[in-house]
Amino acid sequence: MTRDYISIGNAQGFWGDDVDAPRRLVAQAPQLDYLTLDYLAEVSLSIMAIQRDKDPSLGYARDFIDVVRALIPFWQEGCSLRLVSNAGGLNPRGCADAVRKILAEADCPLTVGIVEGDDVLSKLRSDPERFQFHHWETGEALTDKIGDIVTANAYIGADQVAEALAQGADIVITGRVADPSMAVGCCQHAYGWATDNYDCLAGATVAGHLIECGTQVTGGISNQWLELDDPVHIGYPIVHVFQDGSLEVTKPDGTGGKVDQWTVKEQLLYEIGDPTCYLSPDVCVDFTQVTVEECGPNRVRVAGAKGKAPTKQYKVSATYRAGWRSEATLTVVGYRAAERARRAGEVVLQRLKARDVVFEKSCIEVLGSGDTVGGVMPASGTLEAVLRIAVADSDRSKVERFGKEIAPLVTSGPAGTTGYTSGRPKARAVFGYWPCLIDRSDVHSTHTLFHVEEVRT
Repeated sequence: MTRDYISIGNAQGFWGDDVDAPRRLVAQAPQLDYLTLDYLAEVSLSIMAIQRDKDPSLGYARDFIDVVRALIPFWQEGCSLRLVSNAGGLNPRGCADAVRKILAEADCPLTVGIVEGDDVLSKLRSDPERFQFHHWETGEALTDKIGDIVTANAYIGADQVAEALAQGADIVITGRVADPSMAVGCCQHAYGWATDNYDCLAGATVAGHLIECGTQVTGGISNQWLELDDPVHIGYPIVHVFQDGSLEVTKPDGTGGKVDQWTVKEQLLYEIGDPTCYLSPDVCVDFTQVTVEECGPNRVRVAGAKGKAPTKQYKVSATYRAGWRSEATLTVVGYRAAERARRAGEVVLQRLKARDVVFEKSCIEVLGSGDTVGGVMPASGTLEAVLRIAVADSDRSKVERFGKEIAPLVTSGPAGTTGYTSGRPKARAVFGYWPCLIDRSDVHSTHTLFHVEEVRT
C-alpha cells in the first residue's frame, strides 16, 4: 500500500540514553524510513574533547558503534532504513572510520556520509580580534578565556544532511547540528523542498523538535508520568511527516508510555524560547498557530506551523575549563535529622576554613527539609534527610582537600549518619557553557561520502 507520508523515528535523546532502544524501535517499526539519534547536549563535546586529547582517533559517541552493529542484521535482511546521527561529535571522520570497519567486517556494503564544518574553534584561535564570540547574555568576549576554551561549535542546519542522503548515504554522521535539523534533512531529501519553503520546513522542524528528546514525547518526565501504562517498556517516538509539513506523532504498538495531546504539548513547549519565533538554522518557526489533535490511540496530529527565513547567524555552543568541583552526600536519620545534617555540613566547611581552605563557591543542601522546594515542607518533623555538600574552586588542591574532610564525620559527626562507603569524594573538572553567535558567512559546512569497500583497500 502506498503511503502519503515518511516515517521518522528517534531512539536516542542524549548521550547515555538506552543503547538498545534503536534496535528495539527498528524491530517494532520495520516500516521506518529514517532513524535519527541525538547524542549531543550542551556540554557533551567537552567530554569528547577530553577523550580526543587522550586518543586523537576518538572524540565521538562510541556507544554509536554498538548501535550500528546491532542494526546491521536489519540491513542485511533488506531493510532500507536511513540512519542520521550527530554521534560524530568532534570527530565525524573518526566515527565514520569505526562504523565502516564494523560494516566491512559484517560484509554489509552501505554508504556512510559525514557532515563537517560546525567546529569553529580554529577561527577563534587564529583571529581572536575578529571572532570574539560575545556571550549573548553578558556581552563578555570569549577571548578573555582563550587559554581555557575547549570547544566551539556552530549549530548548523539540514542542508548537508539532505545532500548526503540525496547522494546515496545510508548512514549520515554529523558533528553539531541543531537537534531538529536531522529530521528536517530527512524531509528535505524525501520531498525535495526548496530551502525557502518555510512553512514546510517549519512543520519538519516541529516534527524534529517533538522527537529529539526521545521518550519525553511518549510520557517521559511528563506531569502524567505516574499514570503511564508500562513505563518499564516505554516506547520511543515516531513521526509521520506529510508533504505539506503536517505530521502525526505516535509510538510502536505494544510499547509502554502514551502519546496524547498533553504529552505532545509538553514537549512542544520544551526549550523553545519565543513561541512566535523559534530559532533554528533552517527556519524561524511560529508555534502560535499550531494545532494539536488526537486522531487515534497513541496518535496525535500536529499542523499549522508557520515559518519565515532564518537569521543570518548561527548559534555557537562553546565550552571552557572553569575549575574544579567536588561533592559529598550523607544520609542522616532519626530525631531532628535535618537540623543535624545541616550542622554537619557547616562543621565540614568551618573546619576547612580554620585551615585556610576557603572555596570560591560552596553549597550546603539538606534534601528532605525543603531546601529544593522552599516553604513547602516543615523541617522539624523530618526523620531522615540527605546532606549534600558541594564546593568549587579554580585551585584543584583545595577541592581535593575537601574530599579528605568527609570521613572524619564517622566519629565526630552526628549519630545516625550513613553513606560513607561510597568512598572519598574526588575532584572533577568543571566546564563552563558559553552561548554566542557567528555569521553564517563564516561557517562552511560540507559533506563527504565513503563506501564500505574502501575500508578493505
